[in-house]
Amino acid sequence: MMIESSSPLTQCLPLSQLVHLAQPDAANEALAARFTDLAPALSMRQALIESQRCLYCYDAPCTRICPSDIDVASFIRNIANENINGAAKTILQENILGGSCSRVCPTEILCEQACVRNHDAEAQPVKIGLLQRHAIDHMDFQSHPFQRTAATGRTVAVVGAGPAGLSCAHRLAMLGNDVVIFESHAKPGGLNEYGIAKYKLTEDFAQREVQFLLEIGGITIQYGHTLGHNLQLSELREKYDAVFLGIGLGASRQLGLTGEDAPGLLAAVDYIAELRQADDLSKLPLPSTCLVIGAGNTAIDMAVQIAKLGAEDVTVVYRRGTEAMSATGHEQEIAKAHQVRLKTWAQPQQVLLDDAGKVRGMRFEKTRMEGNRLMGTGETFELPAQAIFKAIGQSLDAASLSDPLAHDLSKDGDKIAVDDQFRTSLIGVYAGGDCVAPGQDLTVQAVQHGKLAAAAIHQNLMSAALSTTSPAPSSSSTTKREVA
Repeated sequence: MMIESSSPLTQCLPLSQLVHLAQPDAANEALAARFTDLAPALSMRQALIESQRCLYCYDAPCTRICPSDIDVASFIRNIANENINGAAKTILQENILGGSCSRVCPTEILCEQACVRNHDAEAQPVKIGLLQRHAIDHMDFQSHPFQRTAATGRTVAVVGAGPAGLSCAHRLAMLGNDVVIFESHAKPGGLNEYGIAKYKLTEDFAQREVQFLLEIGGITIQYGHTLGHNLQLSELREKYDAVFLGIGLGASRQLGLTGEDAPGLLAAVDYIAELRQADDLSKLPLPSTCLVIGAGNTAIDMAVQIAKLGAEDVTVVYRRGTEAMSATGHEQEIAKAHQVRLKTWAQPQQVLLDDAGKVRGMRFEKTRMEGNRLMGTGETFELPAQAIFKAIGQSLDAASLSDPLAHDLSKDGDKIAVDDQFRTSLIGVYAGGDCVAPGQDLTVQAVQHGKLAAAAIHQNLMSAALSTTSPAPSSSSTTKREVA
């Protein structure tokens, strides 16, 4: 049978779904030590040597492929010249979240893959990601490196303090606008704070990066405000000069199987968020055997982290082959290094429950490709599991667009449709990041969306101001133009 249908959506289930499970055997200190940086930072000497490997190409392919337009060759040359602040400013003027992006951006398929040293004879690109991290980690500015221009008198509402919203807010503030960010969580940062693997963004890095960003001035954040609940788009558009939606994707997809609400089955993003916010990792529920359903970086992040916590048997299951996984080859190797199994060509068919109604495993149907179609073979098998984590994608939370005005936003599939200036179908409302149709769901691309949207918002606000202050042309001047 054919199994290419799309999945329905549901709200993420609470972590209480796992309260029946045991907790890690190790103490919090020992567990925390397992979540240090995946890739150790470069020392000063290592950074200097690595930067000198760069050829500083005039038409650098690494820069051309960078989603946030960072002048890669320029910042690396600054490191080689021991001008760390110069390198950092070059990065930050294009990507104000360059520190987190240096840690989570898939450089292996972007700038480093494009590096001219990445050829058959050498096969060793310049370590661009680590060099970017080195510059940001060692910058030492006496004050914020960017200054605000003259005040415009305009105030813009930004919904969501994730990478897209923060980037938009910072660039708007630089351009002289005031910004109010509305955030539903208790902390800013979005996925950087709640959704990235703990071994990629360690300790409080996400919060320190936000505090640095806010030093530009002109930005305030109001917490506990959720679009569609205690915040309405119609009120925002009436009160502010423009609105930017950086609301991300808040609803996890369902497998569409009976028993999906059983104890032991929940969205991977819920567990990752809980893990990142936990003061004591030893208090987290831990299955000894678990399955992760999915093929992206979130699936790998979930599997590796649960393995680090002490799960004995972790398997990522995907309905296609490894070559079709959206998780990069680098991410797949990380999983294998942590003894995570990758089981492919398997479609979830049934959640298996024990006599108490708790998850005990899952039945899968083997799959194969017939032409361009994924087909079920009819052959099934079962895998045991105390817990099953869904990492099969997310979509817009329908509740966030529940007020009448937001309901009128045009969609492209299950995301908000925008034009090349990130304008939605509603006048004065812009959107960017994961919630909009174009894009690859990358942090670095969300930052770029916010930056470009801010430029468009500012330009449109200034054009509108000019049109209202310019004197109407006199009849004589109109006549002259017509005669000419």
